Amino acid sequence: MVELLYRLAPHEGYTQSLLDGVRFLRSNRPLKHTPVLYEPSIVIVCQGRKRGYLGDEVYLYDAQHYLVLSVPLPFSSETEASPEEPMLAMAIRLDMAVVADLVLILDQSSGHSIGAPRGMISTPLGEPMADATLRLLDALTSPIDARILAPAIVREICYRVLIGEQGGSVRAALAHQGQFGRIAKALRRIHADYAETLEVARLAGEVGMSAPAFHVHFKAVTRTSPIQYIKSTRLHHARLMMVRDGLTAAAAAAQVGYESPSQFSREFKRFFGRPPGEEVREMKSTLALLPPTQVAGLAQPH
Repeated sequence: MVELLYRLAPHEGYTQSLLDGVRFLRSNRPLKHTPVLYEPSIVIVCQGRKRGYLGDEVYLYDAQHYLVLSVPLPFSSETEASPEEPMLAMAIRLDMAVVADLVLILDQSSGHSIGAPRGMISTPLGEPMADATLRLLDALTSPIDARILAPAIVREICYRVLIGEQGGSVRAALAHQGQFGRIAKALRRIHADYAETLEVARLAGEVGMSAPAFHVHFKAVTRTSPIQYIKSTRLHHARLMMVRDGLTAAAAAAQVGYESPSQFSREFKRFFGRPPGEEVREMKSTLALLPPTQVAGLAQPH
């Protein structure tokens, strides 16, 4: 797997694969706590190590553990890597239509218990999952194999996730049922309309919950409050606009719904640890060798 990823991810940063929804990530240096925004996805690390920090919980994903996110989540990520042993990973965006079909089939069979739903899970990488990962990487080296074989292997990987050691919890989360499902619906609304005025009470009403219950269940899924989640989503998208599209801080602030550029700058610095201009310069230097199509994925899985 490592040899294939060296070929598929020749440069530091992101590399889009031959299959839509699958990307490679390479980091040649360690990265301390970095705010990231992950879409619903499966992240498989083949070399190096990453840790995700969500609330008071730590999620390890490395050559022995993969990460699954059933909802979009902002959190902090830490990377262990070096030029001699870069961190090499593959991120597979979850196709909810495929997931729903698999969940329906599994729910009709016996012996698959449902656990408590969780937004993010780190789980051991078993031999069947490792084998499917290797076959997917191999298929993605060939345009024709990527077109014909890779989609079926991605479906198999989703199936392996759903029947894995923590598959019950993953399936419960991906099924988007009950209170978790209502929060997942609210998260989709936030990500679709983050630049609009989003009132928490209205979000709660849209998913059929009282404001107090919405706060409780929202924090149980995301480990943060609705207001902080909305704020972090806006800041991530603003950073992407400044790096990818060359927007000024004031222009990006307006695009994501801020009325005050000074408030945006204060909250940006508090969140990312640097003022907008400094953060953008650092990100651009990091991504200097990448083509624009790869820079466009900045706000997606790391």
